[in-house]
Amino acid sequence: MKFEWLAYGGRHLHAPDRTMPALLVRGLDVGYPGQARSVVEAVSFKLPIGARLALVGPNGSGKSTLLKTIAGLLQPRSGEIRVFGLKVGACHHRTSYLPQREEINWEFPVSVERFVLAGRFVHCGWFALPNAEDRAQVDATLEELDLTSIRETAIGDLSGGQKQRIMLARAVAQGADLLLLDEPLNAVDVATRATVARVLTRLQGQGKSMIVSTHDLGLHDHPFDGVLALEGGSLQEVPYGMAP
Repeated sequence: MKFEWLAYGGRHLHAPDRTMPALLVRGLDVGYPGQARSVVEAVSFKLPIGARLALVGPNGSGKSTLLKTIAGLLQPRSGEIRVFGLKVGACHHRTSYLPQREEINWEFPVSVERFVLAGRFVHCGWFALPNAEDRAQVDATLEELDLTSIRETAIGDLSGGQKQRIMLARAVAQGADLLLLDEPLNAVDVATRATVARVLTRLQGQGKSMIVSTHDLGLHDHPFDGVLALEGGSLQEVPYGMAP
């Protein structure tokens, strides 16, 4: 990380504990203000380094809430989350979160290139701007996801599949070690599915760890290392070897 003495006031520069799993969740309860019942209840599992887990369940089962909590966007009511042995937020640039497409403001006046470049800002800190290294990473990611030809296009002018690819590109360009992907193959064509599968396989081959929320495991062209089945906010199944 450049200008480490400035980045985030020195608050997010802790080194990960490589003896720990990529993610450890114990007894997690998450709810929203004004709601007595938790959306996620007593969830416990671990994600080994380099593993790829599918998170499945019907709408309203708590998949998005769980991912947002791991990403640090929601505060749990109780329980524990450790990312490479650290508390959530101890080193933001090591975790990348891809939300569902509906959560992005596609009317915001920004090009594809600038949208993807935003994934590099977490490495810059308060005062630094993206440098040549950041832009080279963005260029490589745009090429891998077949987005180079539309890099100057406004994000609001994209098709559904293109929007999904630029969201993944932003997450990939960040260079995170843990990826939290919420429905990355929702409403995309066959070509986009193949491209996403290729990228995720490459990342896993580099030792990246990921949780992929999905409605249909059949859409994914690469097998998962395990499946977390979430229903009514509770895990119904934890793969062997992934219990905390």
